[in-house]
Amino acid sequence: MKNRNITLRMAVPDDAKALVAVYAPYVLHTAVTYEYEVPSADEFRQRIAHTLENYPYVVAEVDGEIAGYAYTGRLGVRAAFAWAAETSIYIREDMHGLGIGRKLYDALEKFSQVQHIVTLHSAIAWSDDVDDPWLTRGSPAFHRHLGFTETAHFRHCGYKFDRWYDLLWMEKTLGTLPEKPKPFRPLPVLTKEECSACLDRK
Repeated sequence: MKNRNITLRMAVPDDAKALVAVYAPYVLHTAVTYEYEVPSADEFRQRIAHTLENYPYVVAEVDGEIAGYAYTGRLGVRAAFAWAAETSIYIREDMHGLGIGRKLYDALEKFSQVQHIVTLHSAIAWSDDVDDPWLTRGSPAFHRHLGFTETAHFRHCGYKFDRWYDLLWMEKTLGTLPEKPKPFRPLPVLTKEECSACLDRK
């Protein structure tokens, strides 16, 4: 396979239609997401804009084509959750195996550290059936490879395709846990230089 040119940039609301196209197969054909219906482009546009009010929403392009995206969001609404973020990532079905996921997560970790986020958390669908036709174990393996560890296992909390699914919670602490964390920095207060450095894939 020839070398592919992978670049990262911040998402904009006008990416909604292309990002829905990446997301739709996960909704329709997998239990990776617990959504039943593919959101409209307008709904997705609102989701992107809402995330960008405080957190990074990063798009990966391969040879100029959108190939995946990842973003963070607040883990909980209470004040004490300010230094914890939840991650989400989706890669286009024909773009797996190119290292896109690692590059996207590298960017999320850089943004999180600049924002003074201390821990990243990921909620991952799980089936005890290793041959489940709707769900593989690729996501837990991917997160373990990036240094995430399982911290909780919620049983039978999702129902899709006429079967029950579990939810794994995996976590990664970014650096040394501070005795007193610095205040959270929303995305809009980051400088252009800081954002560019976070998107640098080198």
